[in-house]
Amino acid sequence: MSYKTKKVMPIGIVSELTGLSPRQIRYYEERKLIFPERSEGGTRKYSFLDVERLMYIAEKMEDGLQTYEIRRMEKQKNQEELRREMLRGQLNAAFRQRT
Repeated sequence: MSYKTKKVMPIGIVSELTGLSPRQIRYYEERKLIFPERSEGGTRKYSFLDVERLMYIAEKMEDGLQTYEIRRMEKQKNQEELRREMLRGQLNAAFRQRT
């Protein structure tokens, strides 16, 4: 597991790093834009990738986008990445058959 993906930071630290209030961060979680883990005591834990994502979300919100638009953009981006991976796999399989 990469240090970027390990969820270890509490919401207060994430708030300081991003400039977002804890309420804003919780709101983005409610809107299914960010997915923190929970400790046994229920404390939210975030990763460095979560911090980067929160900063991206905040930038898009400042640009005037709504949360549902950001979620839709992310879904489209993920679908495009999946298509590229599938195509890459098909090309690799076809290339291997010829050699």
